[in-house]
Order: sequence, then structure tokens, then C-alpha cells
Amino acid sequence: MAKKEKLSTDGGQALNADNPFGGLSAAGLPQAQPAPAPVSKPVPAPAAPKKRGRVDIKRVKAGRGGKTVTLCAGEGLLHTGPQELDSLVKTLKTRCGTGGAVKGKTIEIQGDQREAVAAELEQRGYRVVFAGG
Repeated sequence: MAKKEKLSTDGGQALNADNPFGGLSAAGLPQAQPAPAPVSKPVPAPAAPKKRGRVDIKRVKAGRGGKTVTLCAGEGLLHTGPQELDSLVKTLKTRCGTGGAVKGKTIEIQGDQREAVAAELEQRGYRVVFAGG
């Protein structure tokens, strides 16, 4: 068999002839205007959350087959409507990455999630108190 002839890829004259932008030059184009400095709007300070009352957070294992559950109960949740409680539980479940439920006016979150639950409740204006173990 005969050896195949190699094609040149050195970028000679053949490539310049095929360049669609070869005839363009930037000499006749106007200079771009400098972009104006962005004007930053003053950010208003976040409003203090509404005080909603006390919520006790407990870690409970008794009567649950050895599984740990975080319970949230208290007078702060007694004055909360059912739709708002469901919304709060959904947010807590998403934030903790676990399951949970509303039973009466008590919120149950699976696992020992006291710190994450406390942070979310404080952000919403509840006064959090750790109770029990």
C-alpha cells in the first residue's frame, strides 16, 4: 500500500481566502462609550418580625419506638391559623430535610432538629424556649 498524502494545516493562504471576516476592519468603526457606573439603591433595613409568643421545643423519644422527634408547642402556636401552621410545617420539613406533621396545635418534626427549627421560628418572630432533653 502506498502512503497517503497528508493535508497541510499550517494556516497558509488557503485559510485566509475562506475567512468570512477577512475583509472587515475595525478602523472605520466608532469607539464604544464607557458604561455608566451602576447606581445602587439603598437597601431598607428588614423590619423586625412580629412578636408571636412563646414556643417550647422538646426532643422526645418516649413511646415512639426509640425514634427521636422534635416537638414544638406553646402559646405562640395556639394563636396561629391552620393554613399558617401547615405552611410553617412545610417550611420546617424542607429546611430540616425530614418528615413532619401537625397534630392539633403541636408540630412534630422527625429527628433531633432543635437548632434548625429554633432558627426558623425565631426568624418568624416566635420566642423559642428549649424544654426537656
